[in-house]
Amino acid sequence: MIAKHIKNLPPSGIRQFFDLVLGMPDVISLGVGEPDFITPWRAREKAITALEEGMTTYTSNKGLFVLRKSITNFLEKRHNLEYDPEEEILITVGVSEGLDLIVRSIVERGDKVIVVSPHFVAYPALVEIVGGQVLYLKTRQEDNFKIDLKELKRLMKENPKAIIFNNPSNPTGTAYNTEELKKIWKVISSKDTLVISDEVYDELIYEGRTTSFAALDEEAKRRTILLNGFSKAYAMTGFRIGFACANKDIISAMTKIHSFAMMCAPILSQVAATEALRAQKEVAQMRSEYKRRRDFIVKELNRVGLVTPKPQGAFYCFPSIENFKISSLDFAKRLLFEEKVALVPGSAFGKEYDSYVRISYANTLDNLKEAIIRIERFLSKL
Repeated sequence: MIAKHIKNLPPSGIRQFFDLVLGMPDVISLGVGEPDFITPWRAREKAITALEEGMTTYTSNKGLFVLRKSITNFLEKRHNLEYDPEEEILITVGVSEGLDLIVRSIVERGDKVIVVSPHFVAYPALVEIVGGQVLYLKTRQEDNFKIDLKELKRLMKENPKAIIFNNPSNPTGTAYNTEELKKIWKVISSKDTLVISDEVYDELIYEGRTTSFAALDEEAKRRTILLNGFSKAYAMTGFRIGFACANKDIISAMTKIHSFAMMCAPILSQVAATEALRAQKEVAQMRSEYKRRRDFIVKELNRVGLVTPKPQGAFYCFPSIENFKISSLDFAKRLLFEEKVALVPGSAFGKEYDSYVRISYANTLDNLKEAIIRIERFLSKL
């Protein structure tokens, strides 16, 4: 009864592992990519007020105009990017829906799509669901998990329809500066390839600031689909609000699918997101705390023998377990059952990364300190 291409699709390596965690007492979770902060009060209060006022209807398929206009203003201030809120912005149910919509809008059966690895679990899966062919661009720890331009040039010879690019990156926390992005764009621009730029961690950068791929030049903007949302920087995972910015033809195609599949994002969440864009002080406070945790966890992981590059953004690090001669799944399972610390096997982000694990430091400093004690005790037994 099940379509073959779905039946043969492997489940999410993250969710599959965390089914084991559910219901286990006293587990310190360093796995799921979810902020441990509460949504800023001003956004919650706005949603409460909207509910009390009876705002319980559909919105435009594209989303509330006031939210789209607020996003336009935000992007212009942050990245000097101008988008028409009427025709070039779509409000989605999280960045995940935005990614699904753009893949379904541009990828036809047999089209090739570059996925930079290690990668978020959904990237190759969504390409394969629509019959596309994934070209993996593998990055290496010695390059700080950044794109090798020679490898990119090699894959560009395959005439890919698109490249899926995550900056800052999940799972490594790697972030690219403007000059690095320009070099990448120079290679990509030699073909008609589109850039799907997932920038959901854009505001969680710890030194300097990021550059949006669409801000490189006018042609980059024309060929980039910018995906972003409120889940990570604004601690609004449960609100399920994202947005896509692109030229009007692409947004029109995405909206067409969105109108049949989802109709619109929840109105209360859209109201809350509009107010959240004004919560920059709260975002700065969360970012500062993430940086403090990052500095602690990276130092301690290296001390106990897990070689861990320092991430520039997001709230993940990607330690190597190569010296312990154990698969990432076995490492994660044993650590969970023996010491009750949950993290994600590196193999969930690409089979070539079985000698890594992903750790989220979106947890309290006290919990991180206790997790290090447990991890060090576990390593002594390997």
